[in-house]
Amino acid sequence: MRRSVRERKKCSAISCGAERARIVLPRESYLTPPAVRPITIRFENIDKRYGGLYALRRVSLEVAAGECVALAGRNGSGKTTLLRIAARLVRPSSGKVSFSPAEGGESIAASNAGFVAHATMVYDELTAEENLLLFARLQGIALPTKRVEEMLREVGLVERRDSLVRTFSRGMRQRVAIARALLNAPGVLLLDEPATGLDPQGASWLAETLRRMREAGCTMLMSLHGESEIATLATRAIRLDAGAIVADTHTGASVRSILAFADA
Repeated sequence: MRRSVRERKKCSAISCGAERARIVLPRESYLTPPAVRPITIRFENIDKRYGGLYALRRVSLEVAAGECVALAGRNGSGKTTLLRIAARLVRPSSGKVSFSPAEGGESIAASNAGFVAHATMVYDELTAEENLLLFARLQGIALPTKRVEEMLREVGLVERRDSLVRTFSRGMRQRVAIARALLNAPGVLLLDEPATGLDPQGASWLAETLRRMREAGCTMLMSLHGESEIATLATRAIRLDAGAIVADTHTGASVRSILAFADA
């Protein structure tokens, strides 16, 4: 029987400490990413202005289908703005972004893109399960209850499925956000510092999960700070500065040098 909000709050308050100690990520993955339709992302002359301030300046970039691109740069360089434009959360002041199948043809909608923002953007007064069910139904996912069960197991939160998200640590909230991004087995992943809040075990789990998604053909664009286990997945790196692209491994720089410089 479904518990009331009051009962869930009481349960969460009593059992939070005890249950948190039992939370472990699965040794084996419950997520088997299907082969996805290869998708290319194109940014064409993107400008983003806030009054007289340019967050992005004429950014043109193509992320090839199946590529894993790391965006590097100091705070304020434009990484998050570019990802939010790609996720259709922010409109560019000029220019356009499009998603196209690798084999050619008409542009497709960005609805198959999974997005992990720097802020988790989960609902505090819903449980972990209710958060994921809400988004699964909004996305029209078949058998949403089954899919949510799989994702809760994947991120190691199945035992806290009935706990309110407001009782979660930052790392646990990040795992809910990651599970939400993976619900519809996306062909594109947009990730803004996705390991934020995760402990070393969680960061290793995320790196392995992203590796499997990349091998399945998923196109990834992610912002990172410095070298990390997740950074080793990058097949290309780009450095932004003052809203413009100033370095790209396609023009001779190495992934390591771009990430190391941006973190200096």
